[in-house]
Amino acid sequence: MTAENGSFFPTRILLLSRTKMVNYKVTVYTGDLAGATTLNNVYIKLVGTDGESQRKWMTGLKGATMSTITVSCPTSLGKLVLIQLDKQRLPLIPEDSWFPAKVEVKSPCGDTYKFPIYRWITDSEVHHFREGTGLLKFAYLTLLINSLLLFYSLAELNLKGLAASKESWSNIDDINRVFWWKKTEISDYVQEHWKEDAFFGYQFLNGVNPMLIRRCSVLPSNFPVTNDMVFPNHQFNLAQEMKNGNIFLCDYKRLDGVKTSIINEKKQYLMAPLVLLHKTPDKRLMPIAIQLKQTPTDDNPIFLPTDSKYDWLMAKIFVRSAEFSEHELNVHLLRTHLLAEVFAVSLLRNIPMVHPLYKLLIPHTRYTLQINFLARLRLISETGVFTKVQKHITRLSPSLRSLSSMTYRSLCIPEDIADRGLETVPNFYYRDDGLRLWKIINRFVQGILEHYYKSDTEVQKDSELQKWIGDIFEHGFLSQPSTGIPQRFTTVPELVKFVTMVIFTGSCQHAAVNSGQYDYGGWMPNTPTSLQQPPPTKKGTTNEATMLKTLPDVSTTAQGMATLWLLSKQSSDFVPLGQYPEEHFTEEIPRQLIKDFQAELKTLSSEIKERNSTLEIPYTYMNPAEVENSVAI
Repeated sequence: MTAENGSFFPTRILLLSRTKMVNYKVTVYTGDLAGATTLNNVYIKLVGTDGESQRKWMTGLKGATMSTITVSCPTSLGKLVLIQLDKQRLPLIPEDSWFPAKVEVKSPCGDTYKFPIYRWITDSEVHHFREGTGLLKFAYLTLLINSLLLFYSLAELNLKGLAASKESWSNIDDINRVFWWKKTEISDYVQEHWKEDAFFGYQFLNGVNPMLIRRCSVLPSNFPVTNDMVFPNHQFNLAQEMKNGNIFLCDYKRLDGVKTSIINEKKQYLMAPLVLLHKTPDKRLMPIAIQLKQTPTDDNPIFLPTDSKYDWLMAKIFVRSAEFSEHELNVHLLRTHLLAEVFAVSLLRNIPMVHPLYKLLIPHTRYTLQINFLARLRLISETGVFTKVQKHITRLSPSLRSLSSMTYRSLCIPEDIADRGLETVPNFYYRDDGLRLWKIINRFVQGILEHYYKSDTEVQKDSELQKWIGDIFEHGFLSQPSTGIPQRFTTVPELVKFVTMVIFTGSCQHAAVNSGQYDYGGWMPNTPTSLQQPPPTKKGTTNEATMLKTLPDVSTTAQGMATLWLLSKQSSDFVPLGQYPEEHFTEEIPRQLIKDFQAELKTLSSEIKERNSTLEIPYTYMNPAEVENSVAI
């Protein structure tokens, strides 16, 4: 064939012949079973972190129990994560079954990768098998695929001229050019209602960060709000409303002084606002005052709902941008991902596999170490995907500040809700569902641990258990007694409470602050990932043009939306709370307790679904059927 008829194969073969290829030695073993071999053609493809091979025919396999071939590639595939096998019937030969036992691949660097199979292949479909050493596991593939999905999504947006555009938005409706790409029921609602005060207040309770709001009985000294400011018609009295428990505060002081990024050659702005909210007689939580900087000065006005439309809207936009950073760095990264890693590492370091605590907790650590390691390597490193997409995510100074305030009480939802004075706030579904989940998990943990520990003395004498909590106290909480984290366990109830917190943090709490990120952040104006202009220093100076220049530019919007979509995706082999595919417990009592646990979770799931059917905005993030067993994504 010639170039005139469009073929480039001769040229391609010539080029490949001149290129130094890297070779992988692939050995396929067939199981020692009757009828395990096959006369069909078998094909294999290698998939690594840096690429994949061509699909290669396994010559010499027909009827054999072992066959070795060489798979040549122009460049290294990186670390191998999976192989693809498919079996194709030849003409005149009936399709037969094949039982491959394993595949071993020796890389050009001398590394050997093993892929256990041990199953029948009876069809002509493509089958995927993971590398079996336990070093990468499926979490790597999950993250790799998600990273590829992110790049694909950005490429799709770039084709529309969006992901590379450094221009500001010309009008708010143009953002739909990005937003149409992925929508959810709630993100549609957010787009319609994001400017409303009632929805702004609602998100502090049931959005992705329900952890900052607290009841306010005394105004902070750096927030000089007066009664005439917030109740100009004197329909309420601020002092009396605080006494009645109807005033709430959100203080972003941890963000004060945080250095911001340069994105697309433009300085970005991040405030540390204070927000005052009022619970109205109709049970809504309404913002009544916003101060965008921590220090009260003449150029730091207190914005009010009675101000001009864009003054008030701009104040709320700066709050929502601060909310993004506070949520990602503190509530999400530090208080779920990194904390779950501490618990998992200490478990693997100190607790043997036969120990009941290991059997109880190991399903709740699934993929956590791999996800966090690979996130550091490929997402938030200097060259990582998220560093390029959203630089604020990698600025850890707010997380370090947050560590000092991460107390044991704040990690236990019953005490955290009480300490923040939120026991009676209406329409607080995070609290309602979270408290019920805590009680269900607590009963389960109590049943399991009291089965093995019959007295406090047995807990005190369990050296492995004491090493576990000692490691957590020393390395996770820097040996700070002020955190309230136990340094050792002295009673069974102490142990039960702490283990309840560990399971709740890695499953329920992570779901509450992770799963809704795209729902509430997909419509960018509701949760700007960064802002291009400083806040107004004087009232009456803002308009729609000011707002559009302040919001993230087109490319930052597109990249931020793609990132939040990725972060919100359910892991590809999702395991819901309370489901244990690997049976670690063999005794009858623990197995029955697991069944009881699952039954309680199923009942709660049904009740949450029934409640949600009556809500304008369903709260689904702590529905047990939607909660992952562990920090797995």
